[in-house]
Amino acid sequence: MATRPFQVATLTPAHLRWPADLEKRLGRDVPSQLWAVGSPEILGEKKVGLFCSVRCHGDAILGAYDAARKLRDDGATVISGFHSPVEKECLRILLRGKQPIIICLARALEKIRPPADWRSAVEAGRLLLVSPFEKRPRRPTIESAQRRNEIVAALSDEVLIIHAEPGGRIEHITMLVDRWSIPRRHPRING
Repeated sequence: MATRPFQVATLTPAHLRWPADLEKRLGRDVPSQLWAVGSPEILGEKKVGLFCSVRCHGDAILGAYDAARKLRDDGATVISGFHSPVEKECLRILLRGKQPIIICLARALEKIRPPADWRSAVEAGRLLLVSPFEKRPRRPTIESAQRRNEIVAALSDEVLIIHAEPGGRIEHITMLVDRWSIPRRHPRING
């Protein structure tokens, strides 16, 4: 059975749901548009940004899973690229809940073929896919992933940084979060 393509909407600063924090935090680096699939109303929710480096030690991984379950059970709206292995597992946990989720992609939404669980969450009105890229890249690059992470941080009302590898890209995001005075959650919920 062929899947029908998602309807991609374009959001501009004139759109009712355009997030004001983007311009305030990114300044002249603010994207002129965002491309979205799903309910843009989710952008108006209080959002917890979730970040984790690709390399992550075992204790942090266990804390991440506990934190994801708590966010899910509390009904918190979570935004992330959900790209690193730990972030992907957190998304799997979050998709079992009912709360809104925002996935910010490091690639264009054009020709995206989302997994079935994403598709059903979009159709239920609880998942929003966003991208700052119109047509390219079609696959994430180091540069597009960094841009995506900056946008996730700029859209966040608070952040949960599971692990930032020293000298890594997530460490750069922690510096932005601190500069923008975004409150942080601690990943170890029951520890």
